[in-house]
Amino acid sequence: MNRLSNLFAIVALTTGFAFAPAAVAQTQHAPKAADLAQLSSGQIKKVDKDTGKLTIQHGPLANLNMPSMTMIFTAQDTAMLGQVKVGDKVRFRAEQINGVFTVTKLEAAQ
Repeated sequence: MNRLSNLFAIVALTTGFAFAPAAVAQTQHAPKAADLAQLSSGQIKKVDKDTGKLTIQHGPLANLNMPSMTMIFTAQDTAMLGQVKVGDKVRFRAEQINGVFTVTKLEAAQ
């Protein structure tokens, strides 16, 4: 039995078999640096100045590994709320800060 274990270990090490699944798993879930700096596209659906929130219909959020959808975000800076109105197309950066999806950068789409 000991010989069989040694043989398996040698085959696994020389073929990379033992390490391949871990390497694949890491690369699939680790965000790329370009994704982290990327702005996402969206359209403002609601501006709620009382609560400091924006409802945005958006494309994929690569840095959050999120598909396209419409969701409510907290504005990190309440001044952002005065920069947009319903229907505006925007580019923005969203992050999860203390469990809250937050718009940290917002600009008009061109």
